Amino acid sequence: MSFIMKKIQMVDLKGQYEKIKEQVNKSVLDVIESTAYINGPEVHQFQKELEEYLGVKHVIPCANGTDALQIAMMGLGLQPGDEVITADFTFAATVEVIALLGLTPVLVDVNPESFNIDVEAIKKAITPKTKAIVPVHLFGLAANMDEIMKIARQHNLYVIEDNAQAIGGYYTTKTGKKLKTGTIGDVGSTSFFPSKNLGCYGDGGAIFTNNDDLAHTIRGIVNHGMYKRYHHDVVGVNSRLDSIQAAILRAKLPHLDSYNKARREAAKKYTEGFSGIENICTPSCGCDAQHSCNCHVFHQYTLKVKNTDRDSLVQHLNENGIPCGVYYPIPLHLQKAYADSRYKEEDFTVTNQLVKEVISLPMHTELDDEQIQFITQTVINFVTK
Repeated sequence: MSFIMKKIQMVDLKGQYEKIKEQVNKSVLDVIESTAYINGPEVHQFQKELEEYLGVKHVIPCANGTDALQIAMMGLGLQPGDEVITADFTFAATVEVIALLGLTPVLVDVNPESFNIDVEAIKKAITPKTKAIVPVHLFGLAANMDEIMKIARQHNLYVIEDNAQAIGGYYTTKTGKKLKTGTIGDVGSTSFFPSKNLGCYGDGGAIFTNNDDLAHTIRGIVNHGMYKRYHHDVVGVNSRLDSIQAAILRAKLPHLDSYNKARREAAKKYTEGFSGIENICTPSCGCDAQHSCNCHVFHQYTLKVKNTDRDSLVQHLNENGIPCGVYYPIPLHLQKAYADSRYKEEDFTVTNQLVKEVISLPMHTELDDEQIQFITQTVINFVTK
């Protein structure tokens, strides 16, 4: 490793902060001076700015991304026993909230190229008890929303987008219309966990919808079911985005497009570096020849390594000062909390293979060419030895 090369971070939050330090510090101090810590002006202003950015009628901020998913389901009035279809290959929060609400999770396989929920698997999983589909825009790439919305309309199902990893991403419809991820289904949710493409300095989340009635219901749910103080009209929760986090997000939101552009540029350099290496499958950008590649926002840059001991590769990278991640090492259907006799291994062939092959490399806005070249070559040296 070159002695002048910066230490490689999986996510360089410090480097990103240094570039907006003055504005962030002032924003935080202004909130402290105002003492409006909960539902203060910064929260309301951030809500409006994010609505404008996303092109959606309603943004309802909340305490975290998991709450956002749960509250979206509560707002839709899903009832215990209702079946909710989602992807087997994703973080547990997606299925966790389904189970917490007494709903029935129905896990299905994913597409081997996009890593997103498989459309044909959705079709096979629908029963008379199915009430909703939760596509996860995994690693920053939109799921096949044209087909998912078509299925939902045919079967009168809700679509709840889990947009925790794809804020600022686009989905280009078959008609050529570009829509922001999270704004296409009945309701969308996101997380502002610090490592996200738009992250705060603690926990935070938000729910999006164009449905006025649903937005009204959700606004009550996030605040103990209150629309008027001490008048509890619906069963709610305590899930509010605090003003300091909103102020930080306001400082970062104008930079989101440039952050995502930097991630795409880093991803392009990785992909070019791995070109021609037989044992490495680089991630799909989700675009075809007719569309410029600006839909994927690369929350993660995730390779599939073939004919290679993935776990030994992880060890090799760590020994060379390169952090990496395995997202995700165990399918949800094999997790103790979500095991179900209904599931058959032959229905999860893609997911069961992915968990053996995937590895995510450092991906953030501060990656430089020297780091990318060193990471790329270190991976290549291992898989081609």
